[in-house]
Amino acid sequence: MLLSSTKDELDVTEAPELEIEAREKHYRQRYIPKHVILFLYVHLSGLYGLYLAFTAARWETIGLTIVLNYASIVGITAGAHRLWSHRAYKAKLPLQILLAAMTSLAFQFSTITWVRDHRAHHKFSDTDADPHNSKKGLFFSHMGWLMMDKNPAIKRKAKGIDLSDVYNNPVLRFQHDNFIIVGGLACFVVPPLIPLLWGESLWVAWHMNLARYMFSLHPIFLINSAAHKWGNKPYDRSIAPSQNIGVSIANLGEGFHNYHHTFPFDYRAAELGNIFNPTTKFIDLFAWLGWAYDLKTASHDLVTNRAKRTGDGTLWNRECA
Repeated sequence: MLLSSTKDELDVTEAPELEIEAREKHYRQRYIPKHVILFLYVHLSGLYGLYLAFTAARWETIGLTIVLNYASIVGITAGAHRLWSHRAYKAKLPLQILLAAMTSLAFQFSTITWVRDHRAHHKFSDTDADPHNSKKGLFFSHMGWLMMDKNPAIKRKAKGIDLSDVYNNPVLRFQHDNFIIVGGLACFVVPPLIPLLWGESLWVAWHMNLARYMFSLHPIFLINSAAHKWGNKPYDRSIAPSQNIGVSIANLGEGFHNYHHTFPFDYRAAELGNIFNPTTKFIDLFAWLGWAYDLKTASHDLVTNRAKRTGDGTLWNRECA
């Protein structure tokens, strides 16, 4: 009787959940036509902008494009990622405003939305509840997920992610509530107008800016795709995230991905500190200025012991061996 009642209880409480997960597992995500068209436009226009960089653009415009490209990448890596997603350090108001402006320039959703997706990625990494699940293929994890509807598992499980800290941040809340205006101005209106000051044509400036936008997207996308496919795993061999120096060079320090998923609280996002990691230098600079503080790091012993216990045996950093 006891066994029978226990079985009935399991049928009632667990079966619905299992059925929901089964439906989510077999859910077929579909492309959203307008998202596909937007991605095509950005990439075709961006490639044309690259052509103009070699044939028509002024040197001042090329210089501005490069500076804004790196500014938008650092906005994501130092701001949306290390500061707000992982709370790996704290920032005073002036630095928060600066980073919010840089993430607006990057135009990868509002920072609050970015944080929501990234916390889901860490909590449900490479499952149906991961927005850019790497098990669905390289293209999907790189950029395909942005052109498709979401798996129901993402929406269902995202409800359990605590976002109270970012929603209670007045800088981020203002950006989130007004992102179409703030992000639109920062990414698509102001940058192409600046080159007009030195006589650049609006046609060239517009397409150069789209080239800048395109080249700022893919280094961040590589974290979700290439860094989940290629590289070694010195700290946790059981997970997909891997160490990939090429990715780290491309996005200013975010390619030490096996380390980051093992120690997500470390503000350096890497055991190598500043090597191939300009984002860490950026944070260190503002720590020196007093605008960044409470920088969290993983201790040498913690890193070493974890590498010996769960790593794949590769020697990523001799100082940690």
